[in-house]
Amino acid sequence: MADGAKLLLWLLLLSSSPWCFCSELDVQCLETLYRSVIDSNGILQSSWTFVDNGTDGYICKFTGVECWHPDENRVLSLRLGNLGLQGPFPQGLQSCTSMIGLDLSSNIFSGPIPADIATQVPYLTSLDLSYNSFSGPIPASISNMTYLNTLNLQHNQFSGEIPRQFDSIGRLTSFNVAENLLSGPIPSSLQKLSASNFAENQGLCGAPLDNCPRRRRWRLRLHRINDESSIGAAVGFVVGFVVAFYFPHWFVFSKRLHPYIFQIWSIPSGNLSANLRRT
Repeated sequence: MADGAKLLLWLLLLSSSPWCFCSELDVQCLETLYRSVIDSNGILQSSWTFVDNGTDGYICKFTGVECWHPDENRVLSLRLGNLGLQGPFPQGLQSCTSMIGLDLSSNIFSGPIPADIATQVPYLTSLDLSYNSFSGPIPASISNMTYLNTLNLQHNQFSGEIPRQFDSIGRLTSFNVAENLLSGPIPSSLQKLSASNFAENQGLCGAPLDNCPRRRRWRLRLHRINDESSIGAAVGFVVGFVVAFYFPHWFVFSKRLHPYIFQIWSIPSGNLSANLRRT
């Protein structure tokens, strides 16, 4: 990140939350996160020691923790990729009030992303959840993360549609949802990206992939037409038969109908009634 942009974000975050509580909240953020994940390889356990010895910035020495300044307990980003971490989406992130980067890629996390993720981490510029087992829908609230530039969600088990609200993420320059279970049309603002960013989702359609099918609508219309035609034909047959039987003189002057009128008249009334009952 450029120094100018980093300084601007730092000033913005300072103005949005009281300075005196930030360090305590960031430590609380990491403590809650540590308790909420399964550290099967013991990587976090080896360095995440929450013993405040009076040294400012001691959390900055934790594995995967990057601080705004090495002498301040103020988390800039969490880079926890490929550490063998397991469990649901980590808890406590809302207490990292000035965090702008979150990387949980290549772990064994599972379950849904919190629906209120935009409230928990509103200042993220980069979110990488790729190569996990996250499932469920992609939260539409991500569209409210106005600073988000990078969103990597590939190789998970996300289902449903890509939220249409993603059209409003104006800063988004990198987006990847390949190898999921997504379906439906791709939002228009994302159609300029490469097809590889949407690959291996059998239900996704629209540019840059194949056009969305319209066969279902046509089939539905054809079914309706066939049903209406069948009903109309049946009603017409019944009405014609009744009129021809009870009012045969209407058709006397029609040469085309003479054979049919003769057949009807030639059947005795008793036999006709019996035949009708058998059918």
